[in-house]
Amino acid sequence: MIDLTQFRRPPLHQVAMLSIHTGPLAQLGGSKTGGMNVYVRELSRALGRRGLLVDVFTRASSNETPRIHMDLGQGVRVIYVPAGPPHALPPDAVVPYLDDFAAGICHFAHEQGIHYDLLHSHYWLSGLVAERLRHRWGPIPVVQMYHTLGHMKNQIAQNPAHRASQDRITGEQRIVHFANRLVAATPAEESQLRQMYSADPSKIAVIPPGVDLCHFHPQQRDDARRQLGLPLERKIALFVGRIEPLKGIDTILHATRRLGNENPALADQLTVAIVGGSPWAAQMDAEMARLQTMCSDLNLERTVRFVGARQQSMLPAFYSAADVVLMPSHYESFGMVGLEAMSCGTPVIAANVGGLAHLVKDGLTGFLIPPRAPKELAKRMDLLLSDELLCWQMGRAARKEARKYSWRRIAKQMLDLYAKTAPARQAPECNMLQSCPGHSGA
Repeated sequence: MIDLTQFRRPPLHQVAMLSIHTGPLAQLGGSKTGGMNVYVRELSRALGRRGLLVDVFTRASSNETPRIHMDLGQGVRVIYVPAGPPHALPPDAVVPYLDDFAAGICHFAHEQGIHYDLLHSHYWLSGLVAERLRHRWGPIPVVQMYHTLGHMKNQIAQNPAHRASQDRITGEQRIVHFANRLVAATPAEESQLRQMYSADPSKIAVIPPGVDLCHFHPQQRDDARRQLGLPLERKIALFVGRIEPLKGIDTILHATRRLGNENPALADQLTVAIVGGSPWAAQMDAEMARLQTMCSDLNLERTVRFVGARQQSMLPAFYSAADVVLMPSHYESFGMVGLEAMSCGTPVIAANVGGLAHLVKDGLTGFLIPPRAPKELAKRMDLLLSDELLCWQMGRAARKEARKYSWRRIAKQMLDLYAKTAPARQAPECNMLQSCPGHSGA
């Protein structure tokens, strides 16, 4: 049993950050790890630097110890709560363990003697955990951020397997009404919450994600390429993200084939690097297998390189090594990869959807194209990769635009929202352990 007394802290302003199905310390590029992981991690860090005490609760997906990690810096802890089997689960499979997860948080808070001032929940599953905690702890304020919306997922789904479950839609709708505040990444998401979920406009605050400008900054291109083993003399187009259908990687492959047909001289100089997933796994997931088969069918094996998931520490080198970053997603609530690339001075060609339509300034920091449009993507790749001056100008403008999104600024906006949502309150007198049904007291 871990000695919790060594982690005790004074009863200052404390926030419980809920991220049940994926944790802020998980390696990026996996099937369910991406922008949300980065968001929770970097927001928590930035809030900790500003004096807030943040406990990030996530489900234990292995038997690793210790259960409490202090890796995110001053004022921030990551707590792994046992709930369900100790291995990774798809989000919908986490639903049966929401009560266990809430009970585990109650137990931790009781042992630590903590009364949280506010719950900040991420994704719909965590919102339902916040609802359970509110039932046990009384009217604790809840701030909710969805990151993706079920109704939007259904709008872009190409087959029934990609649709959001009815449980998710119902849960998201319930959270809209009981949460004190809803954080939308862009004005477009604010509009979606109002139109699709009948959210109260007065509850919604538009606060975009941020970027670590100290970590994501331009590096010398040749040095970055040498570090990564990428060719110095070639043009490099880059994709970074999860390997799943909604990311539109198939659009990249078809656009690359089209570019080869229309401008073979440029195509002969091109390498397309795909960062994410596990291309060498003994049991490759369905989307990775589909993409590799497509790559072979399109005769792109010499052009496209699947390099697998990489640590966040390596991403600035990838962005700096690239001439352009490609994001032809069918939908993105924001698109943090685009912001990271821009911060490194790399232009972005992105689908004109969701947060990408807000982030990328068409013709200034990159280009916006329709989703599922390989012809338009090939055209913009040709234009940008054939003009070094244009590429440099867009990269410089992208870096300037990214400075508006420093985590320092974003944390200040979030703290202001917290202050409006959770004014000073008395700690509840209820016994939190006894308020958690199903808790064994062990």
